[in-house]
Amino acid sequence: MARVRLSVAERREELLRAAVEQIEVRGVAAVRIADVAAVLGVSNALVLYHFSTKEKLVAAAFAHAAEADLAQLRKVLGRRTSAVRRLRAAVRWYAPTGQAKGWRLWIEAWSASLRDPALRNVAGDLDQQWKAELAEVIEEGAAAGEFHCDDPMSAAWRLTALLDGLAVQTTSYAGPLSRATMLAWTDEALARELGIDHEALTA
Repeated sequence: MARVRLSVAERREELLRAAVEQIEVRGVAAVRIADVAAVLGVSNALVLYHFSTKEKLVAAAFAHAAEADLAQLRKVLGRRTSAVRRLRAAVRWYAPTGQAKGWRLWIEAWSASLRDPALRNVAGDLDQQWKAELAEVIEEGAAAGEFHCDDPMSAAWRLTALLDGLAVQTTSYAGPLSRATMLAWTDEALARELGIDHEALTA
């Protein structure tokens, strides 16, 4: 049976999905162009035609996966409800016990970024976008009088730092923390940053 001919955009999408899967299975250091090609039954040359190097493929694959999570974060933060509710929903979704899919990939990227400038630039830019999205809603809620926060961006940095650290514990070390404990800690951190009590956060 003949293989369906894909457009350039469709082919890139297919290659990126396969690259994400292979990075999650093998890790950034071990994954090869040949692994991605083999999964799709295409030649190494085809993969290299679209991305030219393994480093460019890895950076593009990471951006592809991270942007999907970023789009979901924006969807959660864009709901028609209070800033407090949106922030709590976003933090609980982003937490390692939530539904965000990219934690293994993020951790792989953090490690590989130490030696790969291209990946470091991509990861750094996406990380700043995450923080900016949270800070914008924190600023909005403070302006509306829902809570008090003098420095929304610093609050966003502290919240994401906590969640990133919990993700490493859960994903890399399979730590002993329960889901309930981690969600309680994220609620406490969010309430503290917004200057409200737990009852106001969960109302």
